Amino acid sequence: MPEPTTPNALAHTAAPTIVVVGHGMVGQRFLEALADRGLTPAAGAARVVVLCEEPRPAYDRVRLTSYFDGRSPEDLSLVERDFMERHGFELYVGDPATGVDRAGRTVTARSGAVFPYDTLVLATGSYPFVPPVPGKDARGCFVYRTIEDLLAIEEYAKGAATGAVVGGGLLGLEAAGALKGLGLSTHVVEFAPRLMPVQVDEGGGAALLRTIEDMGLAVHTGVGTQEVLAGADGAVTGMALSDGSSLAVDLVVFSAGVRPRDQLARECGLAVGERGGIVVDEECRTSDPAVFAIGECALAADGRVYGLVAPGYEMALAAAEVIAGGRSAFTGADLSTKLKLLGVDVASFGDAHGAAEGSLDVVYSDARSGVYKKLVIGRDGTLLGGVLVGDADQYGTLRPMTGTVLPVAPEQLVLPAGAGGPVALGPSALPDEAVICSCHNVTKGAICEHTTLPEVKKCTKAGTGCGSCLKVIGQLMPPPEDAGLCGCFPYSRSELYEIVRTLEVTSFASLLDSHGREEARGGDGCEVCKPTVGSVIASLAPTVGASGYVLDGEQAALQDTNDHFLANLQRNGSYSIVPRIPGGEITPEKLIVIGEVARDFGLYTKITGGQRIDLFGARVDQLPQIWTRLVDAGFESGHAYGKSLRTVKSCVGQTWCRYGVQDSVRMAIDLELRYRGLRSPHKLKSAVSGCARECAEARGKDFGIIATAQGWNLYVGGNGGATPRHADLLAQDLSDAELVRLIDRFLMFYIRTADRLERTSAWLERIDGGLEHVRDVVVHDSLGLCEELERMMTDHVAGYRDEWAETINDPERLRRFVTFVNAPDAPDPSVKFVPERDQIKPDLELLAGPVLAVRTLEGTAF
Repeated sequence: MPEPTTPNALAHTAAPTIVVVGHGMVGQRFLEALADRGLTPAAGAARVVVLCEEPRPAYDRVRLTSYFDGRSPEDLSLVERDFMERHGFELYVGDPATGVDRAGRTVTARSGAVFPYDTLVLATGSYPFVPPVPGKDARGCFVYRTIEDLLAIEEYAKGAATGAVVGGGLLGLEAAGALKGLGLSTHVVEFAPRLMPVQVDEGGGAALLRTIEDMGLAVHTGVGTQEVLAGADGAVTGMALSDGSSLAVDLVVFSAGVRPRDQLARECGLAVGERGGIVVDEECRTSDPAVFAIGECALAADGRVYGLVAPGYEMALAAAEVIAGGRSAFTGADLSTKLKLLGVDVASFGDAHGAAEGSLDVVYSDARSGVYKKLVIGRDGTLLGGVLVGDADQYGTLRPMTGTVLPVAPEQLVLPAGAGGPVALGPSALPDEAVICSCHNVTKGAICEHTTLPEVKKCTKAGTGCGSCLKVIGQLMPPPEDAGLCGCFPYSRSELYEIVRTLEVTSFASLLDSHGREEARGGDGCEVCKPTVGSVIASLAPTVGASGYVLDGEQAALQDTNDHFLANLQRNGSYSIVPRIPGGEITPEKLIVIGEVARDFGLYTKITGGQRIDLFGARVDQLPQIWTRLVDAGFESGHAYGKSLRTVKSCVGQTWCRYGVQDSVRMAIDLELRYRGLRSPHKLKSAVSGCARECAEARGKDFGIIATAQGWNLYVGGNGGATPRHADLLAQDLSDAELVRLIDRFLMFYIRTADRLERTSAWLERIDGGLEHVRDVVVHDSLGLCEELERMMTDHVAGYRDEWAETINDPERLRRFVTFVNAPDAPDPSVKFVPERDQIKPDLELLAGPVLAVRTLEGTAF
C-alpha cells in the first residue's frame, strides 16, 4: 500500500471513518485526544467507531484492586457520563473485532457487523501470561486482569480458605492483597529470587519481603510452579513447586506477566516483533500506513513493548496528532513507577539497577522499620535513578530530578531525621521543564499556570492517572491570600480549634477579643464565625471545662437556627422531631409511643433511609411537650438538627441473616451510643454491614464498617448526596477494640483539622497526603497524637448528656420555646396544614401568599 503524501492520515477523504479496536485506558485516552483536536463526528470531521471486547466502557485498570476496597465498577469508569454522546462516538461494548481486511479496509466484529475504515487504530492491549503447567485450567484457577476476573475471584473465594498467586510482580502482589482481604490465607510464588524483580533491586526486594511476611502472607521466591493439583471434581486442591515442596490451596491466581495482543495484526499480515508486539514507527504507524497501534500491543520504535499506562497515553496523543494532520513522535518513555502494595510504598525511577557504567549507589536500609532507599549517582553527581521501599515520600521530587546534578549531597536525601537528613528539596528546586505527572507528561511549568488542584486536573489532566504526583502538585499551588475563617478571624477553623484547646478558651467573646482581627475585637462576630466557634467549643467542652449544653449562656447566641430550638426548622415554620433509634433497633412498646405522640399532636410521620422515624409539623411551643413524652419513654435526641453524629445504620447481621459473619446490630448500637452528641465541622453518618453484601451501604458513609470472617474492615470518607463518594479502606480485619480505637482517633483528628462545614469526604481529598497521611496519623501514630485523641474521645463519652432531657427538666431553659415572647401562649398563625394521604402537609398556598390578578395597559401586547 502506497505511503501517504502528507502526514495527515485522513487527508484524502472528505468524511473519513476512524475505527478504534479496543477501549481500554489507552483507547479512551486516544478518543479524548481526538476530541481535543476537534476530530469528532459532532464536529463533522469524521466518523469514529469503537469496538470494545469487555461488557463495559474503559475503566481504570491501574486501580483495579480498589474494587476490593469498596470501589464499584462504575466508580472505576474513565468515561464521563455523556462523553460518547457529546462527541458522537459510536461505542460497541461486548463486540470485539475478529478480522481485518486491509485490502478492502474493513473490520469485522464478532456480531458480524462490518465497518469500513480510512484509518484503523489498534489498541488491543495485552493478555495475561499463564505458564503452561499441568492443571492450569482446573476449576479455581484465575487470571487477574479485568473486572470480570475480579468478580469471578470474589465469588469463588466464598468457598475457599487458602489461595496462591503465581507471580510476585506489581499485579501479583496486588492480587495477593485482594485474596488476603477476602479472608484467605495467601501464598505468593515468584520464580525470580526476589519480589518485584523488574522494579526493585536485591535490597529493596528484601525490605519488601520482610514487610509483606509480617502481614501474614507466605512468600516463596526462587521457585516455580510445576503443577496445579486438582481433585476428582476438577477443583484446585494444591500446587507442586519446583523445589519439591507443595502447597495445599483452594484457589490459584496467575499473575506472571502479560503479552501483547497482536493476533489480529498477525492474521492480517502486519509486521510483528520476534517476541511479539505490533511493529510501529515513531508516529505509531504500523507497516500499513493506514493502520496505527498504540499501548501494550505495540512494539515501539525503540524496540520496547511498554506495559505501563503512561507510555500508552503518550502513544495515544502522538497517533491522534498525526491523524489530525499534525506532527508528533513517540520515541520512548519513562518507566518510573510509584504505588502502594499491601500498604507498602514502593517506587523506582530512572536507572534503578545502576546499569550505567561507573554509577555509584547511595543506600540506606533499616530492616526493623522496613525502609530501604537507594539513589544511583553518576560520577559527576548526576542523579541516574533510585529505589524507595517503605518510605517513598520524596519520589515526586526525585523522579523529575533524574538526569540533573542534585543540589545537596545524595546521602542527605536518604538518611532519616537526626542522622544527617532528610533534606526536603521541595518542588521549588525543580526546573519548569521537569515532568511532574508522568502519566500525562505534564511539566511543572504547565502546572504552575493554574492556581487550584481542580483547575490543574481539568486543564492538564495531571493528577488524574496513578495519583503519585498529587502531593507535589499541591505543593506547587499558591497559598490563598487570606486563609482566615472570616472577616473577624485571621485563623482557619483548625487553627482556632488549636487555640481553644491549648488556651482552654470557653467563650466566643474572649476568643474574639484575644485572637480576632484588630477591627473585629469587641464586636459581636458574624454569621460565619459564631456557629463555627460555638461548634469548636462544644466539641472541646469536656477538655477545656466549658458547658456541654449548647444553649447555656453565650453559647445559645452562637447557634444556628436548628440548634437554637434543638429541632430542624421546616419550610412552613414548623419543626421536626427525630428521636434516636440506635442501630435502627426498636421495641414494639417504643413504636407505640411514637405512634401515640404523632397521633396526639397531629404530626406527619416518615420512616427514613437512616433507619429512624421522623415526625414533622410541630410548632415551636409544642416541642417541650412532645419531648417530655418521648424522654419519659426512654428516647433521647437524635441530633438531626446539629453538626454531629446522625445515625449508625445497620443490617440485621449474623443474628438473623444467613450470610452475616458478625453481629452488625450490636456494633452499630455500641458505636451510635458512643459517638452521640459529638459536635463536628459537619454532620456525621455511619453504617455497619454484617457481611460483604453490604446491605447497610457502609461505603457511602463518613465512617463505615463491614464485617469479615476475621473481624471488621473500616472505611472512611464516604458521602452520599449531590457529590457521592465511596469510602476508602483505612484498616482491615480489626477486633472490636481495635475498631473502636481507630474510629475514636479518626473522628477526633477530623474534628481537629477539618475546615468549617467540610464533610469527611472533602476533608480526606483536601488534607495534605490524603488517605495515606490520615492512615499514618490514626493507625501508625506518626504524629504522636493518638493517645491525646483517644483521651479526648473518652472525655466526650464520659461527659455526654442528652440535650432534650436537660432541657425539659429546667424551667429557665424552657422559656425560649415560644413563638412570640410577648404572647407566649399564642400559636404561630402562619403554621397551617392541609390533609394528604391520611396525613398532613404544609399549606403551600398560605406559604405562597394570595394570587394577585395582573392587568395590562390597554393596547399593550406581550
